[in-house]
Amino acid sequence: MNGAEVLDIGRDAIWLTIQMAAPVLIVGLVVGVAIGLFQALTQIQEATLVFAPKIVAIFVSLLVFLPLMGALMGGFFREITTKISGM
Repeated sequence: MNGAEVLDIGRDAIWLTIQMAAPVLIVGLVVGVAIGLFQALTQIQEATLVFAPKIVAIFVSLLVFLPLMGALMGGFFREITTKISGM
């Protein structure tokens, strides 16, 4: 295995990490902005108000996106094992 192949695997692993984390992070961002906007409009300055809805939204998004994450990891695993067996 040469250096270019190692860099390709590393790049694919980083891209996989981004693909797996992005949906959950985007949901957390949207919920946080929505609650921040709600707090600004109603002038409720409770610091702990953000946490409960954000935790619930992230948990639900993990349940929704878990099959996608599993498929991505399975595809990456098959790719890696194919490259290992081809050596």
